[in-house]
Amino acid sequence: MRRGELRTWRVDAGPQTLVLASTDGGLPACVHWGPSLPAGEDPGALARAAAIDSTGGMLDRNPDLTLCPEAERAFPGHPGLILHTADGAPVAPRFETTGDRRDGAGLSISAEDARLGLRLTFRFDADGDILTARTVLEADAPVRVHWLAAPVLPASQLSDHMIDVSGRWIGEFQLNRVPWTPGQRARENRTGRTGHEHFPALVIPDRGTTNTRGVAAMMHYGWSGGHRMVAEELPDGRRQVQWGHAPGTETSPATRFETAPLILALSDGGLNGPAAALQRHIRDRVVPWPDRSRPRPVHYNCWEAVYFDHDPAVLADIASRAASLGAERFVLDDGWFRGRDDDTSSLGDWEVDPRKWPDGLTPFIDHVHRLGMTFGLWFEPEMTNPDSDLRRSRPDWILGAPDQCLGRGQMALDMAREDVRDHLFDKISAILSGHDIEYVKWDHNRVLPEPGADRTRGTYALIDRLRAAFPSIEIETCASGGGRVDAGILSRAHRVWPSDSNDALERLRIQHDAALFLPAAVTGSHVGPRRCHTSGRVLDISFRAWVAAQRHMGFEMDPRELTDHEAEVLSRVTAWWRENRGWMMEADILRLDSPDPAVVAEQQLSRDGSRFVVFAGKAATSSQIAPRPLRLTRLDPGAFYEVDIADRGGPHPLSRGETALSRGALRLSGAALTNRGLTPPWSFPETMWVVEGRRVDD
Repeated sequence: MRRGELRTWRVDAGPQTLVLASTDGGLPACVHWGPSLPAGEDPGALARAAAIDSTGGMLDRNPDLTLCPEAERAFPGHPGLILHTADGAPVAPRFETTGDRRDGAGLSISAEDARLGLRLTFRFDADGDILTARTVLEADAPVRVHWLAAPVLPASQLSDHMIDVSGRWIGEFQLNRVPWTPGQRARENRTGRTGHEHFPALVIPDRGTTNTRGVAAMMHYGWSGGHRMVAEELPDGRRQVQWGHAPGTETSPATRFETAPLILALSDGGLNGPAAALQRHIRDRVVPWPDRSRPRPVHYNCWEAVYFDHDPAVLADIASRAASLGAERFVLDDGWFRGRDDDTSSLGDWEVDPRKWPDGLTPFIDHVHRLGMTFGLWFEPEMTNPDSDLRRSRPDWILGAPDQCLGRGQMALDMAREDVRDHLFDKISAILSGHDIEYVKWDHNRVLPEPGADRTRGTYALIDRLRAAFPSIEIETCASGGGRVDAGILSRAHRVWPSDSNDALERLRIQHDAALFLPAAVTGSHVGPRRCHTSGRVLDISFRAWVAAQRHMGFEMDPRELTDHEAEVLSRVTAWWRENRGWMMEADILRLDSPDPAVVAEQQLSRDGSRFVVFAGKAATSSQIAPRPLRLTRLDPGAFYEVDIADRGGPHPLSRGETALSRGALRLSGAALTNRGLTPPWSFPETMWVVEGRRVDD
């Protein structure tokens, strides 16, 4: 390419447009990532308009913020590639763009440093409203990669803050609003799994953006191992965001390295714009459903009913009660295998315990099937205990030092080893092929002592092999709750367990914030015990049931504790969920802008826009006396909707007014519902108003 020559590329995905430009043969830079541009937009003019001026204290020519910023070209920020030779000498590449290729909605751009024998490929794929980007590095001779970023994109300079995601056990998906300031905001996870602490996503809202209005961009790094995010504001004001595997986790020299997919969503529809796009992408494109047409079954898990105390007669009674409440799947959790009486022993010894199950699992599974339920089973394949036959027979399979600190009494197996994966495949497939099992709950209850990327790839390989052998089985990913939730694992699994907390008040917030990324169809939510086992809080059955009904509904308590009233309420809400799941599991979850901080509200809108349900959970005492009106979103302003309370048990006696919703159904326009909103009746904290809406003819 001649000096001064400009080359451009454009990729469109629904409401977003990406424009790239290369000058003087260098690597492409993103000159526009924003709302969709007109078809006639001149990308060359756009690239020229994006150039910034130089002044004192700067170089005479600003180094481009390319898809892989290069230190060798005097880029003043974090480089996109940190590389060494196989023997550890630093390498400073300088790439030139060499070509491109378009296939369908995809674009690949290639670059080369011929002197060092290195090649970069940037890949972009448009799928509906989503862009997916990744970077591939190839070398003539083995090299060591310390850091390789997925395609690096700029962040809006009209954004005052970024939203990233932290969390902890039973407190996942906590949103942090962090102001942009000069320098770096780095989030790094080195636990070897996605992690409660650093969910790999970033939201970049423009100034004034809310859930329902304004421009927002979203990035999600689809990787189930250690990762790093760098959000940096340069001295000249430009901003970049980098994603990649955690530095140093590619532990061996190689001639090819590839990032995980970086999923990109952007729209001018508020935070709900990219959130709904990502929900649809995960549900419709990422999750490998065995049977997409099958309704999501009401789930029962026995963990918080019996823990390790497995008695076939007791569990048969529990299964019968669960089925009578509306359950359609029974999952036998931890404690079914040989020697497993608590969490200190026997992980890895995957054989049915003859002490607890003298006749094996088959008679119990047959009982579950006679009740009209399918059967699922718990495994934790990647782990073992010091007190286990597996650890005693193969101590060389353990990851980390022999005297390492345990986690939940566990050690991790080295999933990078093929012989470990072969052993696990043989053991698990023997159980699956010997029983009529429809579902596997795949747990991961400790962080890894060594977060190498090859261990994540090893886990992927084992799951892929099992799925190929048993294609009809669904898999739930659980890692002490929400410790492994991402698009990488969801390309192999069908459900996530976002938190070990079955406290409905905690779950209300966790689910609300997780809805920025996760669709209802994959998000498990269970009705827990009357007294929550993780918080000690006692909550009314109606609130517990309706919080679970916001997502893929299930139960996880001892149904023998239910009073007749509680059983009636739970059965009624479950029947409502089963009646509505067909459209709700395909709906967009839209977070509402609640004028009352005590109210956590969302609207689930059907794909065709003809119906919706609003869940308005009161999480605390309001500062004002009367409820504030709640504005809905994305309704046709000229259409009319009939709205009514779904579970009309009558208002509390302290609700003494004559609110319209407390008297019966209303007919209102979409314009009225989105601009004026709905005013619910008064209620106590820890209660939920559920309002259904249907579009009606004029």
